Amino acid sequence: MVDESVVVGRFNGPWGVRGWVKVWSDTRPPTAIFDYQPWRCGEHGDSLRIDRWQQSGPRLVVKLHGIDTPQQAAALGRQVIRVARTALPEPAPGEYYWHDLIGLEVVNLQGHRYGRVAAMRETGAHDVLEISSQGDTVLIPFVVDQFVRSVDLTAGRITVDWPLEWTEPV
Repeated sequence: MVDESVVVGRFNGPWGVRGWVKVWSDTRPPTAIFDYQPWRCGEHGDSLRIDRWQQSGPRLVVKLHGIDTPQQAAALGRQVIRVARTALPEPAPGEYYWHDLIGLEVVNLQGHRYGRVAAMRETGAHDVLEISSQGDTVLIPFVVDQFVRSVDLTAGRITVDWPLEWTEPV
């Protein structure tokens, strides 16, 4: 059985002279990225082991096993960091991992199909569904019980209370 992998962040360049690497985290809180092991990167899913990590001001940095020079750290480029889906804890009821929402069909209460979730955006106030269909993009706030009425991962569908006239040009 092949284990599905999930992107949890990316490398963001070398840090210092001893092979440390800056990390951009897509997890909440950002330091949770270090809880999920092992990291996989590269097209073959090369496994990387963390020796140490720390927060340096606003940035996260990591010392990876076998990466000992700035040149080796720089060679990681901006590759994404993946972990096995099974390394993540199950979300609480009513909570969802963004990667589980990508690709779901979005339908409103009147049965209009907006398209599929292409991406999620973090805006500060709330997350936003970015829905694509035939070259058009619709943005709908991911606010459960107000705009998002249900998420059915099994059926691959999100039902929203978002009338079609809210997306049509005036």
